[in-house]
Amino acid sequence: MTQQVRLSLLHVFFLFIVTFLAGVAESEELAKYGPFVATGKQGMVVTAGDQASAAGIEMLKKGGNAVDAAVAASFAISVLRPQSTGIGGGGFFLLYLADKKETVAVDFRERAPLAATHDMFIRDGKAVPELSRNGPLAVAVPGLVAGLTEVQKKYGTLPLKEVMAPAIRLADEGFPIYPQLSGAIAYRAKLLGESPATKAIYFREDQPLREGELLVQKDLAQTLREIAEKGKDAFYTGRIAEAVVAEMKARDGLITQKDLDAYTVLYRTPLVSEFQGVQVHSMPPPSSGGVLISQMLNVLSGFPLAEFGFSTPKTIHLMTETLRLAFRDRARYLGDPDFVQVPTTMLASADYAGKLRTTIDLAKARPSDALPAVEPSKIESTSTTHISIVDKHGNAVATTQTVNLYFGSGVLVPGTGIMLNDEMDDFSAQLHRPNAFGLIGETDANAIAPRKTPLSSMSPTIVTRDGKAMLVTGSPGGSRIISATLQVLLNVITHRMSLPDALFAPRIHHQWFPDDLLVEAKKDSQPEGLVAALQQLGHKVTLIEDKGDGRTPFGNVQAVHVDISSGVITGVSDPRGEGRPHGF
Repeated sequence: MTQQVRLSLLHVFFLFIVTFLAGVAESEELAKYGPFVATGKQGMVVTAGDQASAAGIEMLKKGGNAVDAAVAASFAISVLRPQSTGIGGGGFFLLYLADKKETVAVDFRERAPLAATHDMFIRDGKAVPELSRNGPLAVAVPGLVAGLTEVQKKYGTLPLKEVMAPAIRLADEGFPIYPQLSGAIAYRAKLLGESPATKAIYFREDQPLREGELLVQKDLAQTLREIAEKGKDAFYTGRIAEAVVAEMKARDGLITQKDLDAYTVLYRTPLVSEFQGVQVHSMPPPSSGGVLISQMLNVLSGFPLAEFGFSTPKTIHLMTETLRLAFRDRARYLGDPDFVQVPTTMLASADYAGKLRTTIDLAKARPSDALPAVEPSKIESTSTTHISIVDKHGNAVATTQTVNLYFGSGVLVPGTGIMLNDEMDDFSAQLHRPNAFGLIGETDANAIAPRKTPLSSMSPTIVTRDGKAMLVTGSPGGSRIISATLQVLLNVITHRMSLPDALFAPRIHHQWFPDDLLVEAKKDSQPEGLVAALQQLGHKVTLIEDKGDGRTPFGNVQAVHVDISSGVITGVSDPRGEGRPHGF
């Protein structure tokens, strides 16, 4: 053996050892995050439910693309998390097509019935929250089935029957109740116990189902089979539609067959913002999240945020003032662009951000505009769900779906297994009166009108660099969706954190009204003197500890990161929830 050959072999061996040790170090690093992190090279599916992530990966392994995986995971999660989403709800779907370097924004959000009126929830001069949150009047026309079947037909590669098979199995065979679902059933037990249809599914021997018991949804399984066979028409016409209309009529609800016939999926022009060398793709109105995130990134781009450091008083103060300004604009300007003039271009412009920037005092908090001191209702932060996906071709999907509050309106259509949403509460029922998430409207931009789409905080987001998807993210949580998504973006892009670190890091939230800065208290991660320093700056601070019950007011982010140089894909489910990423 020549000297040159020996040196070459030694070089190869050395590289092997270095690579092996690097792999061991990476494995040890990821191990500390437990089951909330996964890596792969061929694809990644991240959802709030283990079986839903598995359903998506099953499609990728069969040769399907990101859309096949997203539709499979969406139908599966609608079975697994009836408290958060379902075919009686709706959502937004953001798709990045790698070969075309093009983003598609699909709106299949619920819409107000034709018989809806401006003051339908006002009694004796005041909005009655119970009417817009529970029962038949709270229900908006569902869009989930129309949206998922349409994107599957247009962009998927596998048959609808195949992508829906995992969801049908889960509904038919059942699954053990997990802690968050058990807590949600207990929380809404009074509502679920009022109807024979809901009681038959969520109760055993007059007691709400508990953790470990089996949730079987035979009627829902049959409904899903019909959708798998006939597509959208199975839901909006025929047996299922007749059952929905009959239940609405029997309970004095507003939805008729005309509403179901009129429902259409809408394609919106996505928002694209430039921020520190990347492109941030997001949903336009009627999502408020995309506009607000674009606006806030523009504002923050004018400050040396990285120099200020992560979770320092100065950084948190700056983020709080930026959130305050953005949520003020949400209340004043945002609504359904098909009904009101929404100044999207202005709100997301660099010029407007520059003007807002001049109003921020780095040495002092500015109190929110004076409004009646109405306390917001209790927050149900997991009553929405998000899915993030990347396939081997570089296609990416970010989709957020919901029935609004836990179990939506509580109206389950007999014989179908369909739990209907309570999205009518996302409208501003009355000026200056908060909805369930404490959000208010200062104008009629988000007032109720027939066929109008209620404003949403859902913020599915895809980040690209040099035409390649590098970050896919989103969250449930009402108004907290926006602040959680913003912080994940800043953690990865500005603070250069790994995706696991970005999701495990503590969060804050402020939404202009009420004028309260929420700060997440995480064990051993709270910088000493932080709260005192923020109070010194003039903030009213509330420390909130994550109790592990899934009802955190700081979101439940599901995200994917792609290392463009190595091709390694990392998926992370928020440790605040029960999600699991699946990669291969």
